[in-house]
Amino acid sequence: MKNRRENSSTSVGTIARLGLVVLAVMGGSGLALKLNGGSKSEEARRVPLALHDVAAAPETQSLVLAGGCFWGVQGVFQHVVGVVSATAGYAGGSAATATYEMTETGQTGHAEAVEVVFNPQQVTYAQLLQIFFSVVHDPTQVDQQGPDIGMQYRSAIFPRNGEQAKVASDYITQLGKERAFNRSIVTSIEVGKTFYRAEAYHQDYVYNNPSQPYVYIYEQPKIDALKQLFSAQYRERPVLVAD
Repeated sequence: MKNRRENSSTSVGTIARLGLVVLAVMGGSGLALKLNGGSKSEEARRVPLALHDVAAAPETQSLVLAGGCFWGVQGVFQHVVGVVSATAGYAGGSAATATYEMTETGQTGHAEAVEVVFNPQQVTYAQLLQIFFSVVHDPTQVDQQGPDIGMQYRSAIFPRNGEQAKVASDYITQLGKERAFNRSIVTSIEVGKTFYRAEAYHQDYVYNNPSQPYVYIYEQPKIDALKQLFSAQYRERPVLVAD
């Protein structure tokens, strides 16, 4: 939500004094990371890899994912080895309403989403879904992530084709059977939706605003979780839209 994300005046120094730091804890599914003082939605755990994947291809592929504020979703995938680009935008609604102001009303059908273009020789669709469900967001929350509430913050996958849709659907079923989470996964699979690029000031937001309180509290811990839980797939230098 704009007021919570962009107009926060709390300083990083104040946050540090409040003890809002990333801690490693042990959970039922193994190592988990969570923000001390944050909500349960800020907890991360490495879930099992999908049993099936899309067919490998020599050229780049793409997928579109939504899981709360697109700043953090983009920020995580920008640090994944094999990701060529990660672009913030909107998916689920029409071109006429694909703006930040209209999407934030929660009435457009859009979700804040990120288009991830990747090299399947370096990282697979299944691995990206694993990261999405492990560290990007809490897939058991309905129309909410952290302090952001509304259908524009829903958990959703926007498949590029039928094969992606089938793999995603099977993976959600698999995670449910394996009890990867304590509650049911509510991630929707929305086929046939167009991705629309967001305004320039939303691109590379986490990288450009590391000390912004919302970023420091809610988004940076996701990148820290990626680094610890998926160290082999983490790269320090993010791939930026500006590049």
